Amino acid sequence: MQDNDLKIQIENVLRTYPDNVFTVEKIADVLRTHGSAAFKLIVQELAALERDGIAVVTDEGKFQMNPDKQKLTGTFHANDKGFGFVAYDETAPDAYIAPDAYIAPDNTMNALNGDTVEMEIVRPAQPGSDRGPEGKVVGIAEHKYTRVVGPFQVSDDDKGYIGQLTLNDKKIAKYKFYINDVGLKPTPGEVITAQITEYPDAKHPEYMVGIADEVIGSVDDPGIDILQIVYAHDIPAEFPEDVIQAADAIPDHVTEEEKVGREDITDQDLVTIDGESSKDLDDAVTAWKLPNGNYHLGVHIADVSHYVKPGSAIDKEAFRRGTSVYLTDRVIPMLPRRLSNGICSLNEGQLRLCMSCEMEIDQSGNIIKHRIHPSLMRSTARMTYTAVNNILESHDEKTIDRYKRLVPMFETMGELHKILYKHRKSRGAIDFDDNEAEIIVDEKGHPIDIKLRVRGTAERMIESFMLAANETVAKHYYESHVPFIYRVHETPDADRIRSFFETLTAFGINVKGDPEHVTPKTLQNVLKKVAGKPEEMMVSVMLLRSLKQARYADQSLGHFGLAAPFYTHFTSPIRRYPDTMVHRLIHYYEDNGINDETKKRYANVLDEIATTTSEYERRAVDAERDTDAMKKAEYMNDHLGEEFDGVVSSVMKFGLFIELPNTVEGLVHISRMNDDYYQYVEQFMALVGRNTRRTYKMGQPIRVKVVNVDVKQSAVDFDIVDPEKTPQSNMLPKRTYHSNDHRSNDRHGNNHSNHSNNNNRGRNNNHSRGNNGRQNHNKH
Repeated sequence: MQDNDLKIQIENVLRTYPDNVFTVEKIADVLRTHGSAAFKLIVQELAALERDGIAVVTDEGKFQMNPDKQKLTGTFHANDKGFGFVAYDETAPDAYIAPDAYIAPDNTMNALNGDTVEMEIVRPAQPGSDRGPEGKVVGIAEHKYTRVVGPFQVSDDDKGYIGQLTLNDKKIAKYKFYINDVGLKPTPGEVITAQITEYPDAKHPEYMVGIADEVIGSVDDPGIDILQIVYAHDIPAEFPEDVIQAADAIPDHVTEEEKVGREDITDQDLVTIDGESSKDLDDAVTAWKLPNGNYHLGVHIADVSHYVKPGSAIDKEAFRRGTSVYLTDRVIPMLPRRLSNGICSLNEGQLRLCMSCEMEIDQSGNIIKHRIHPSLMRSTARMTYTAVNNILESHDEKTIDRYKRLVPMFETMGELHKILYKHRKSRGAIDFDDNEAEIIVDEKGHPIDIKLRVRGTAERMIESFMLAANETVAKHYYESHVPFIYRVHETPDADRIRSFFETLTAFGINVKGDPEHVTPKTLQNVLKKVAGKPEEMMVSVMLLRSLKQARYADQSLGHFGLAAPFYTHFTSPIRRYPDTMVHRLIHYYEDNGINDETKKRYANVLDEIATTTSEYERRAVDAERDTDAMKKAEYMNDHLGEEFDGVVSSVMKFGLFIELPNTVEGLVHISRMNDDYYQYVEQFMALVGRNTRRTYKMGQPIRVKVVNVDVKQSAVDFDIVDPEKTPQSNMLPKRTYHSNDHRSNDRHGNNHSNHSNNNNRGRNNNHSRGNNGRQNHNKH
């Protein structure tokens, strides 16, 4: 018996009988474990549980469950069928060893999806079993939903209320929502927001009640579908009047006073390189070859912090937003457009204030010298990725002739990018080259096409330059020993990596490495092994799920995905508040010096800023993801009955998720796979026909037909075309009858949300520049 298994068993005994006290002998009896060696091990594990605060010792020297640990706090994940799971906060001091607990329908206390709940374990997990613990919700600590949005309607089923709000959020769509007569009196067809005053409970488990507080439009208004997502995620959509007035009061040009104390670099050829539609240009670059054979790289960033003063109305609003949000056909900016598209945007030919990071880089990609300083610049040219790619990749004569004075600089930049990229790869940086979709909509917001964004040399080049600046700034201020904000991506948990390695082994992929001390290089080598092979997608997705989520922190914890010991976000202050804060800190330390007094100024506020902006970043990513999913479903609704080639992107007990080349993803539910009884083989993450041995696994090509689309729930359903062409395997034992057969086990749910939660885990580790809706070529 492994010691860890014994520890779990002892803890399970204490949790199962929390009011009982136990001698060591009694625990040994319950576990049927006897002998002097076993006795000694039990004593050791009880001592460890006491140190962990899980067990307490009574005055008589007996052991009991710590009363303070009987209630566990976690996040409730609801299933449409009434049951749910509670995922514990693994960083919390009272985190239980099993991360998920099954909650039966009678034990949920009517908690909503995403609620923070208090729970007690009613049946512990058994060591060695894949069956997790079972819990009971005993309290709701915090509701995730306090406000909802949707169209108002009046019906014959309003239970005495003035009407109903239709919930489109698929996580709570099964509930009715009644509007009482306390607040606004909306008109049917208006889209409203409402504050929740009554949650589902024992008296009315199937509905909620609320007060209408704002009308945001009509169901027929173009774009109202996206606006509902904005309000559902509580993203500020309009700037307060005082913020607009403050922005309007800022001059639209650089004044003479503002030039004082800045290095004038207007004689340099600085260019912005962005997508065609970008209007908030916050980074300009330049490069040249030095006499010693090294390279000079200049990354010059809009000095937003000069205009957004601490504690001002604009600053408070920017912090409240945290980031700009990019939603298909619109941008919800962090800053008023007078700043984001005006004085802060590095528009061609306009004098602008910036913060510069100038670096000398050797032939191996090492940054051997650097300077960080405020400056005064003027953009020589507003370049696009397309134009630069035409120069560096296509060698298009027309484009080369148009920019002939700048072409040598672009060629130098291309050389430097290759050096920097090779340097990153050599240290182990992991490169997830996901496809990104651009959804094209008409004037009414209806999607008419979905195109893949292709990352060319220009996109990758700018990424390399931004990464270099971000690392340089982070290292500089870390070594200065001052309070600072960092972008961190911590080393993944050993258990997740161990599980990942075990799955790879089952697929015949040999991995050398210690899960307890995994390095980025090890994981990079895994991706290299499967590059171009059918299992490449499967391995990439599994690896993404094994990694932690990047976040902001006031401590430099390194960036695992980039294999970078120091990293921050310095390059997008128009779009991200942490970048603006980084600039503010740079100014503060330059103006006031570094000493004990100046270190105190921001020491106690950076942790809250980092935590809050990390939350707002996830809020924006969720809204972007929901919008894309809705528009993709709307697009596929125009293609009902059509057939497409795709690949199996994920295999679950309840069916297959299929991804089309345009990145649209849909479900083939197992109930629609009528040619056989399919069994889930966890070891290979595959569904295998019991009789035909037809086998579906990740990365497998497949042809499907669109059979159903639910635009409101952003769900696309497929049928498999020609299942008889499916490859066969011997993954199943002969004539095995298993609880995972599709007719008998649906405990893990049959909806799309289970997959989307899992499959997107770890995908918002964006690094140097931009957000998802803007040509985002940075996945960390």
